[in-house]
Amino acid sequence: MEDPVQLKDEGNKYFQANDYENAIKSYSKALKLAKDKALQAVLYRNRAACFLKKESYAQVASDASRAIDIDPADIKALYRRSHALEKLGKLDQAFKDIQRCASIEPRNKNFQETLRRLGANIQEKLRIQFSTDARVQQMFEILLDENSEKEKREKAANNLIVLGREEAGAERIFQNNGLPLLVRLIETKNPELILAAVRTLSGMCTGHKARATAILHMLGIENICMWMSIDHEEISLAVCHLLQTITDSLTGEGKKEEHGKEDALVLDTKKDLRKITVHLLDMLPNKKVSGQGRDRALNLLNKNVPRKDQRNHDNSRTLFVVDNGLKKILKLVGQIPDMPNCLPLTENTQLTASVLLNKLYDDLRCDPERNTFRETCEEYIKSKIDPKDMDKTLHAIQVVSGVLQGPFDLGNQLLGMKGVMEMMVALCGSDREIDQLVAVEALIHASTKLSRATFIISNGISLLKEIYKKTKNEKIKIRALVGLCKLGSAGGTDYGLRQFAEGSTEKLAKQCRKWLCNPAIDARTRKWAIEGLAYLTLDADVKDDFVEDEPAMQAMFELSKSSDKTILYSVASVLVNCTNSYDVKEIVPELVQLAKFSKQHVPEEHPKDKKDFVEKRVKRLIKAGVTSALVCMVKADSAILTDQTKELLARVFLALCEDPKERGTIVAQGGGKALIPLALEGTELGKIRASHALAKIAAVSNPDIAFPGERVYEVVRPLVSLLNTERDGLQNFEALRGLTNFSGKSDKLRQKIIKEKAMPEIENYMFENHDQLRQAATECMCNLVVNKEVQERFLADGNDRLKLVVLLCGEDDEKVQNAAAGALAMLTAAQKKLCQKMTQVTTQWLEILQRLCIHDKLDIQYRGLVIVYNLIHADQELAKTLVASEMLEILTVIGKQKDNPSCQHVLKVARDCLVKFMDYGLIKPMSQP
Repeated sequence: MEDPVQLKDEGNKYFQANDYENAIKSYSKALKLAKDKALQAVLYRNRAACFLKKESYAQVASDASRAIDIDPADIKALYRRSHALEKLGKLDQAFKDIQRCASIEPRNKNFQETLRRLGANIQEKLRIQFSTDARVQQMFEILLDENSEKEKREKAANNLIVLGREEAGAERIFQNNGLPLLVRLIETKNPELILAAVRTLSGMCTGHKARATAILHMLGIENICMWMSIDHEEISLAVCHLLQTITDSLTGEGKKEEHGKEDALVLDTKKDLRKITVHLLDMLPNKKVSGQGRDRALNLLNKNVPRKDQRNHDNSRTLFVVDNGLKKILKLVGQIPDMPNCLPLTENTQLTASVLLNKLYDDLRCDPERNTFRETCEEYIKSKIDPKDMDKTLHAIQVVSGVLQGPFDLGNQLLGMKGVMEMMVALCGSDREIDQLVAVEALIHASTKLSRATFIISNGISLLKEIYKKTKNEKIKIRALVGLCKLGSAGGTDYGLRQFAEGSTEKLAKQCRKWLCNPAIDARTRKWAIEGLAYLTLDADVKDDFVEDEPAMQAMFELSKSSDKTILYSVASVLVNCTNSYDVKEIVPELVQLAKFSKQHVPEEHPKDKKDFVEKRVKRLIKAGVTSALVCMVKADSAILTDQTKELLARVFLALCEDPKERGTIVAQGGGKALIPLALEGTELGKIRASHALAKIAAVSNPDIAFPGERVYEVVRPLVSLLNTERDGLQNFEALRGLTNFSGKSDKLRQKIIKEKAMPEIENYMFENHDQLRQAATECMCNLVVNKEVQERFLADGNDRLKLVVLLCGEDDEKVQNAAAGALAMLTAAQKKLCQKMTQVTTQWLEILQRLCIHDKLDIQYRGLVIVYNLIHADQELAKTLVASEMLEILTVIGKQKDNPSCQHVLKVARDCLVKFMDYGLIKPMSQP
């Protein structure tokens, strides 16, 4: 059986070695066995010291309290508890503990100083509390007084917002009857005051479940939805943000760091969250809700209903929405903007609703759930098809069209319903323009995939051609053309699978570019021209023509920056095609021969899809200002910016960053900042592409310019994500170069790299057979060893880190040698223990060191001599070992050389080593050179 005293001693050793985790384990084991109260007190006190080092303040207070219960005069436990309580914000309790310490040891200067400081802090807190009360009152008086000066009111409004974001301020507003006053501000109908009130409420709800619940109940979800429904973009957006903040607080997301503060109440938030969902769904078919309000409701549903992580098996929120709101979403999807009884919509509403349908359908877990979803859609469409009422039937076709833009496979099943395709064909032949518009759009959405487009190709092309020739209406003409473009590009990038005759795709594209550049045509119709180009630019001739057409590119960029977000996917697709950043299957020559022999079709590459053509296109796009368009697209706060669209944008960014000369331009136009969200969220492939683009920028740019302020710390995680064997060698290499650049910048960045667990990965690449990877990893480690925590890892027993660095100093690759020698020079300068350890890790250490000191490259030689200098200064015994070796001769030869400005630093270190030998009395003074 283990002895508690031995376990305590073992814990003490771990503590002295800074291994707090193992120290805690030893003390905890000892506590289970210890019967002696005095020993228990010591163990609790010691474990509290470990938690203090780990900044786990609540646990420090708990353990210290147990030690004090046993021995009320335990001064170390009292001091540790005081420190922890101060960090937890409990100043008055911390003050009492330090007061007891000072009364036990009145001469202890540290206790006296802490007592003074805490006393001053408590006074300041009280002063702020009382002044906050007065400030809150004063601000409301200014804001609610109609005779107040405009400038005074604006200042008061801003101060109120700032106060709402501070914990103390938010609590004072809440306690001082502030909510009814904030509601009065909202009821003034003054936009500035409404915004101030809503933003203050958002601050008060952030990360505080109890307060968010109280505010939701006091304001009422009906009122919040009503305020979000008004036709005022800024107010609608601010209220949407408030509702999102409340939702985040109720679900526990976006929680503030509140050390040790536990929620006093256990709140049942499920009921409130369900109520919010019900009201958002009710907003969708409500005629009184503005188009913007409807968009906000859809965005909130998109963000909060489907699971964010598929590993979480609970999809009850989605099932609830399918049961209670699917028909409401379908009604919205089926709206026809040009019809008189249409709900108020924006250009984004219906596509956002289609995105919601897609997310809900994807979130279903089994076939019975998917069947329920499909049956609800089928029933809804059947109820709308009425040959006697064309408007009603039109609504049914529009629903199918909307579902095709969401869960495509489901839309495809709905196309197969009895009467749907016949109705679409009939509508194409109708005399009413609106019928033709809806039918043509439905045909376009129905022909998304080659395998599924066969029916449409055989029947749709003749229909669309006829409409294209006959119609005088530009809106219908352009849509029919897009349908033809889509069907014409069914062969993808395969040059040999063209659907149309030679040259006809260029003609179609020329017509699309013409419409795109025509400002007389409405934006909604010009959008379809980009949709057409998204398909036609799969053809390399079309890509080349497009990037030569400066006005067409500028027109597309301008549209991408507009409020119409339905355009995002099409613009991203055009750019992916122009930069060839789509995935290309590797062609195996043997399989090609086999396919030709068996008369199978072999994919062909267009001559203009070769590397030099692609590079020219990328350069033209950058020159035309593609980066600022991409930056604007990434900023879109809309569900329409789907993970698939983000992936396309990430692909384009990566293609743009390929040439190091262009990276400065991309950074200057905000590309570095825009890539961060793309690297942190989206599809796995999209995140990798964006991370790789970030690595390319991080490898060659000044981090302060590329990622100013705190943003640089957000880049570390994407770079570290590229350091695994699933990524390719180039991604590994550029990520290591980026991290090398960062780790040379500041200790805070080095700390972040360590925190993201990059160290083991970097060490793995130092073992790599690939010279460049080994070099990049060693250079990165050379910068990281400046950090104290990294040095401690080298000092720890039972690892080969130091041995690896010493052996790398003996490599033939000069760049690896240089980086390893730099790391070893810094390690031996910072930690004397490592000088001793270095001589024990390998028998080759002296031979390697001598090779460094006679190296042809001055940089490597200098680093070798610095290591020798560190060893000599660290320990006289080590100096004796070096004197007894050939190292003395090497140092003497170097030291006797004539002064030379180009290598003076080398001569100086060699001479300093010899001087230290003389100081030790190991050699006699030599004559000066």
